[in-house]
Amino acid sequence: MEIAKSKGLDELLNWDDIQNMKYPWNVSCESMRLLPPAQGSYREATMDFTFASYTIPKGWKTFWTVYSTHKNPKYFPDLEKFDPSRFEGNGLAPFTYVPFGGGPRMCPGKEYARLEILVFMHNQVTKFKLEKVIPDKKFIYAPSPVPVEGLLIRLLPHN
Repeated sequence: MEIAKSKGLDELLNWDDIQNMKYPWNVSCESMRLLPPAQGSYREATMDFTFASYTIPKGWKTFWTVYSTHKNPKYFPDLEKFDPSRFEGNGLAPFTYVPFGGGPRMCPGKEYARLEILVFMHNQVTKFKLEKVIPDKKFIYAPSPVPVEGLLIRLLPHN
């Protein structure tokens, strides 16, 4: 909220503001850890290998899931807890947090997505108040969380 307080009523964000939005980005990262934007990806084995006592032959298609990668208790203690502080400091071990993939196949739009997410979050928080129309709405998980019969919300102007 410091950035919002430093801005005039209709003053837009600038690049320095975006670079200083550390906590909002941590919140976004923790949100993507719990509910990744992509489910995973297929890869073709380029050679025979063994994983968890299973031999995967060359040519077989494998599917890795972002969700299971982000739910590894070795790297994410108390893994169901929403905790943006996980992303403070020196960062996580390589390839333990991969909402945009990793290595040479990392999503080329990662930084653009970061910019869009932070600008959206800033405007959402400073200009609107969200209110669930049905306060005790239930969710189902198949395979991603989905509100039963949709999720109605009202966008109310901030006072």
